Amino acid sequence: MRNNPLIPYVLIMAFGIGLIFFMSFEGAADKNSAEGETSGEVVELSGEEIAQKNCISCHGGDLTGGMGPSIVGLDAEHIKDVALNGTESGGMPAILKTEAEAQAVADYISGL
Repeated sequence: MRNNPLIPYVLIMAFGIGLIFFMSFEGAADKNSAEGETSGEVVELSGEEIAQKNCISCHGGDLTGGMGPSIVGLDAEHIKDVALNGTESGGMPAILKTEAEAQAVADYISGL
């Protein structure tokens, strides 16, 4: 190694690339377990939490209107349909991806 000063740098680079490669597998496993896929855990969905994350930015903190219209008192099936599919006019995009999330939000909002 004394004759070629480039060898330590190449070894450090190879070690770093290998470390990054193996750490990416660990991160992917952590992501799956956090989502409850590998552990078999059932995650309880809170309609209030989902609504706070997705709805208040347009419909206001109390969901009675803001940039978007009031959604308090709407029918649960209508809320679920719009949350999953959006509106035909494009005024509201589809914001939820799963039926369970949409049902939880619809139950929460219709119960206000």
